[in-house]
Amino acid sequence: MHGGASTGWLLMALCAVSGAYCLLRTRTGTPRERRTARSEALMGFGMAAMAVPAAVLSPPGWAWAVYAVLFGAAALRALRPALRGGHHLHHLVGSLAMVYMAVAMAPAVTGTGGGGHAGHGAASAGAGGIPVLTGVLLVYYAFYVLGSAGRLLPAAALTPAGGTGGVGGGPGGFGGGTDGRPELTTACRLTMGIGMFAMLLTL
Repeated sequence: MHGGASTGWLLMALCAVSGAYCLLRTRTGTPRERRTARSEALMGFGMAAMAVPAAVLSPPGWAWAVYAVLFGAAALRALRPALRGGHHLHHLVGSLAMVYMAVAMAPAVTGTGGGGHAGHGAASAGAGGIPVLTGVLLVYYAFYVLGSAGRLLPAAALTPAGGTGGVGGGPGGFGGGTDGRPELTTACRLTMGIGMFAMLLTL
């Protein structure tokens, strides 16, 4: 999403609100649901921080290494639960995608000092990743967003919500909510999915 500063601010605000809601969810639910909410809050706030327009706040070069280490640790933490599939697998993909984008953006920031752009403070001419990997992640998040949006359609209310968030529910099945407000949970996950898709476009 090669937009201006306004795009970056909008993306930052949406991710921050989603992260704040996920943080609120950590106060209720089962231990497993609280762990999931903490992981999603980290993702939301991390995306918000990386979406701040570089024209306003240009992150130092070491900040990208911090992002990579932070989400690398999150990926390792999600690795074992991801073997069971479901939303934990999505957490793993999301954490690895954040590591990938942080590494891809680091040369652009350290080499040019950053430019005024949206997304992960990126989209400068020097930014880039591995085209094939970027394309695979874009396809994944496109299906994830479509599936999550489908769960919010009125017709989805007629389908029993198993609350497992399993793979069998399609792309949106990764985002199935198990708390008292599954619609809000799915909406937050949809928002972060859109944000991730937009940030990947900057590569």
